[in-house]
This record gives sequence, C-alpha cells and structure tokens, in this order.
Amino acid sequence: MNSMRVEHHPVLGDLNNQKEIKIYFDGQQYTAYEGDTIASALLASGIRTLRLHEDKATPRGIYCNIGHCFECRVRVNGKNTVRACLKPVENGMQIESGTALPASLLKGGTIL
Repeated sequence: MNSMRVEHHPVLGDLNNQKEIKIYFDGQQYTAYEGDTIASALLASGIRTLRLHEDKATPRGIYCNIGHCFECRVRVNGKNTVRACLKPVENGMQIESGTALPASLLKGGTIL
C-alpha cells in the first residue's frame, strides 16, 4: 500500500529528519515517526478503523482529531480508553482496536 504520509512540509519539516520507530496495531507492525500521534501514524499507514462501536459493531475511526469526540479510543500497552489522536507513539508500542461487546453483556442496546 502507498503511504498517505506527507514527506515534505513547510512547517513540520522533512520526514527524512525524523526518527523512524515501529508500532504494533492488532499484532501487525507499522512504521511511525517520532512526533506522530497514534492516529496520524495509523492514518498514514492506511488504517481507517480504530475500533468497533460497543453495541452496534459499526466501525469507528478518527473523527475530530483534537481529543473531543472519543471516537478514536484504543487500548495501548494494556491501558484502555486511550485517545489515539492525543497519544504520541513510542517505539514498540502495542495498540489494540476496540471491539464490540458480546451480546451477553448487552440488554436492549445498553450495557448491563
């Protein structure tokens, strides 16, 4: 897949000057760069769905990209409810998408 990353930016500089690191999303390795957020690194890698809605299982991804909407929640290194748009990447970071809750935990569309 072709990268969606901006490689030369008049304000942020040249990508060649950034340190390349590896992150893992749902067990798959991706390249990120120091200074990326989880959201920007995954978006540049072509990832659009970061989680599934808890009860409807519809895909959710980056929406506001400024920390207001909570649509980009992921699990990072075992910690739940991390907003991907606000969290800077770290080398070796383990990121997991959110998944829908099992039907046994839902009653009438609400969490028991």
